[in-house]
Amino acid sequence: MDTLLEPTHASRADAPTTRLDALVIGAGIAGLYQLYRLREMGLNVRAYDTASGVGGTWYWNRYPGARFDSQVEVYQYWFSEDLYKAWKPSERFPAQPETERWLNFVADHLDLKKDIQFNSRIASAHYREKDGRWTVTTDAGETIDTQYVLACCGMLSAPLVDRFPGQSTFRGEIHHTGRWPKSGVDLKGKRVAVVGTGATGIQVIQTIAPDVAEMKIFVRTPQYVVPMKNPRYSQAEWEVWASQFHDLKKRVRSTFAGFHYDFENRPWAELTPGERTEVLEKFWKEGSLSMWLATFPEMFFDESVSAVVSDFVRGKMRERLRNDPKLCSLLIPSDYGFGTHRVPLENGYLEVYLQNNVEAIDCRSTPIERIVPEGIQTSDGKVHEVDVIILAVGFDAGSGALSRIDFRGRGGRSLKEQWKQEIRTAMGLQVHGYPNLFTTGAPLAPSAALCNMTTCLQQQVDWITDCIGYARTQGKQTIEATREFEDNWVKHHDDTAAATLVVKTDSWYMGSNVDGKPRRLLSYIGGVGNYNRQCDELAASGYPGLAMN
Repeated sequence: MDTLLEPTHASRADAPTTRLDALVIGAGIAGLYQLYRLREMGLNVRAYDTASGVGGTWYWNRYPGARFDSQVEVYQYWFSEDLYKAWKPSERFPAQPETERWLNFVADHLDLKKDIQFNSRIASAHYREKDGRWTVTTDAGETIDTQYVLACCGMLSAPLVDRFPGQSTFRGEIHHTGRWPKSGVDLKGKRVAVVGTGATGIQVIQTIAPDVAEMKIFVRTPQYVVPMKNPRYSQAEWEVWASQFHDLKKRVRSTFAGFHYDFENRPWAELTPGERTEVLEKFWKEGSLSMWLATFPEMFFDESVSAVVSDFVRGKMRERLRNDPKLCSLLIPSDYGFGTHRVPLENGYLEVYLQNNVEAIDCRSTPIERIVPEGIQTSDGKVHEVDVIILAVGFDAGSGALSRIDFRGRGGRSLKEQWKQEIRTAMGLQVHGYPNLFTTGAPLAPSAALCNMTTCLQQQVDWITDCIGYARTQGKQTIEATREFEDNWVKHHDDTAAATLVVKTDSWYMGSNVDGKPRRLLSYIGGVGNYNRQCDELAASGYPGLAMN
């Protein structure tokens, strides 16, 4: 659909203003689907993305070893059976290059790229109360006048790039995993430092270990890990999954985390210790996140259950570390329970630490003080000399991508300033005070962290699209979550979170990885199925809690 241009005031005197019905920020999983749905509704819609191509997370995160840990049979779009069957993945957990190709395949199949403006960062979005529309500007100075803004910015798309003092003084190469060069980085035979051992750091470490001359791994927070089982998929095997399309589509909407597995074992209290171990062994061997999200939900609430499950995983890790006291102390968590952090899948990660050319630096006892020209200086005064520094230090999750855009709502209120005080949303779909702004992957929804992302992002896109469609049929021009609705959701979210052990653990789930970030569980932990039910009920009741004018 062609962009409609009107010669109204723009940020550049010689540039016209682009006038749209809807503007989508982002061309990843959510952005592509949101563009498709709104275009199918007949809206004049355009997507904008900072990248030079589609993919979102799978465009930017092209570091060595990047792959997703949702099984490919459910990391899918569900609006088209033909689309599902037309793409044959190569393995259970495909790597980044294949995933990027898949998303380009989707975009080409749906002819979406003609309505996406690449290499364009949205700098600001200001609401106009006089006519209920938004004035949006790009970093290049383009102005867009739009009724709706659909923020599909991604939950992990605001990297913590400037993490340590002195980074600019380093004489070698320094790269953040979330902004890895498309041309790649030559690490062969070099001295490499990896800072961070979360899910991303683990993938990098296990992948580059065979190629580097030396590797120094800076470990602050140890992680429970589960070995990934990643078989190749033949055409015949994929056809078996394809034959289950409708069942899978229905299933993922109802489970706790949006996967095709769920907590379906007998309750912990009804099992003997031996029976509990049998369940844990079964899911450990399964080689997926089912060890976390399909064994015992009691581990999230009951400290005694958490202790048993955590000890089980610790034992598995100790075996692989050959019971080395130093490595076990450094790499096996002891101060939080299994599952209260993001659980990474891995393939040979722990064994890397047994290599002669690998050194693990304990950042709990000797934190990184600064980056110097030769490498990394720790608090004991030692300088670790390296050629390349890889920063796997994470993101300002959930809220960061939205906070980095100058959103101004009614009365000129600033979303960035509000979220410095308290991070709030109405079901992760809207924020009170910002009419006609809809969000996916935002705080206080399962999609912020605790979900198979394709499941949750598509559900949110569908709900948002239906809500806009409803308002249009009613002749309404603006949609805004009321303060009461947002207050009620925040209370429900917090009450649900408070019953779990997750809120007692410092992690990016709680915003603890960003200095000064308000502490609140970023993701709704009441379950995907429960969240979807509440969204469906809200829509069926005519969207009470949303003021439409």
